[in-house]
Amino acid sequence: MLLKPDLRLSRVIRITWKVDLWMIALCTGAYLLETYVIRGRIHIPAAIPALLGTALAFFIGFNNNQAYSRWWEARTTWGGLVNDSRSWTRSLSNYTQDEQEDGQNRLRRTVAVRMIYRNLGFLYALKSTLRGTDDQNYRTYLDQNDLTILSNHTNLPAGLLDLQSRDLQKLREAGQIDGYAFLALHDILVRFNENMGKCERIKNTLFPATYLYFTRVFIWILIAVLTLDIVQEAGVWSIGLGWLIGFVFHVTYLNGLSLMNPFDGNPACVPLDSIVRTIEIYILQTLNLSQIPDPIEAVNGEYIL
Repeated sequence: MLLKPDLRLSRVIRITWKVDLWMIALCTGAYLLETYVIRGRIHIPAAIPALLGTALAFFIGFNNNQAYSRWWEARTTWGGLVNDSRSWTRSLSNYTQDEQEDGQNRLRRTVAVRMIYRNLGFLYALKSTLRGTDDQNYRTYLDQNDLTILSNHTNLPAGLLDLQSRDLQKLREAGQIDGYAFLALHDILVRFNENMGKCERIKNTLFPATYLYFTRVFIWILIAVLTLDIVQEAGVWSIGLGWLIGFVFHVTYLNGLSLMNPFDGNPACVPLDSIVRTIEIYILQTLNLSQIPDPIEAVNGEYIL
């Protein structure tokens, strides 16, 4: 997630330099075609590039609007995971705590702490799945029995929620939590599952390829037609003007592309690393542990992942 309202020129160049070269080449080709081949025999009315630009603006506006909707839904979903993780930790810590620490309570607390740790494993496994990485951090918060059971699961986050549900039922059957606490914790598990499903839907639903393809095609057509149209008035400067108009449309289009897949590890993505670390710090502090990891730092002071 970007932290600053503006970008460094070096970053803009790194993002757009390849496209800029292709646009300059296209504008140069259009200029040479008009100057040495067409030579004014074919006149393109000014209304043609204007109509193309208007149509293209609608295409890019639709793409960017849908891309931002995907990004915002992803961010809202992870905001829900943050809130539910805090509620899960707080509820298990309080519902399983007595004033006198007898043997039964120690057993109860052991199960509760295991379920709290397992929630961290769930978040790390979900993050790894959404990012498409082989991140093994989730193993840090799971015991060997959990890891053995998960070896038979292809969907690790879903398997961890199954383990949470089983342990919650065991607490209820043993009378270690009452019915109200059971229902409250069960509702949180249901929300975990719903938010996981939302993330998977966003991850696995591809944006319509036709919109992306035709938007790129229309941008190139607009650049070529516009350059041909203004050669007689602007001369060689038509190359720079054609590039400038194309740059505006391309950067606007690329901005939407950067939001279209909100879980990818690009600077504009949802900062999953930072969100999970924030939850991790809260949980470990709630458990009164001394070794607390530091928050995720921004990359070059520009963005966090």
